[in-house]
Amino acid sequence: MAEKTITYKNESITVFWKPEICMHAAKCVGGSPSVFDPKKKPWVNVNAESAEKIMATIDLCPSRALSYIKEGKQEEENNTEPVEISLMKNGPILVNGPFCVKDADGNTIKEGKKAAFCRCGGSSNKPFCDGTHKSIGFEG
Repeated sequence: MAEKTITYKNESITVFWKPEICMHAAKCVGGSPSVFDPKKKPWVNVNAESAEKIMATIDLCPSRALSYIKEGKQEEENNTEPVEISLMKNGPILVNGPFCVKDADGNTIKEGKKAAFCRCGGSSNKPFCDGTHKSIGFEG
C-alpha cells in the first residue's frame, strides 16, 4: 500500500508530509509554530521561516512523517551509522536508521530511515504509532 505524501515547496526547500504515519507528537508545531499550524489550511507554510529553521524542526520529527529536501541537494543515501532503536517514555518504539518492514508474506510494507512503531496496541495504523497511546493512558 503506497503512502499518501503531501508536498509543500518554495525556492529553497521541499517539505513532504505523510499523514498516515504521523503520530502527532507535535514537535513540528512546538518547534516552528509559524510554519506548522494545524488550524490553518494548508497547515504547512514553507515561506514563514528560513529553510534552515524548517529543516532543524523537521529533524525532530520522531515518526519521519515530515521530511525535506533542500533545493539543489540530494538526500544522503549512504549512512554508515548503526540503526538506533529506542523506547519513548509511555510511547512508541522509535527507529532511527535504514529499515524495511515486511508483512507475513514477505511483502514490503515500508522502507525508510525513521519510524515510530506502536507499543500500546491501540493504534489504528499498526504496526505504526498514530498517537493513541496518549488518549488511552499507556504507560511503559
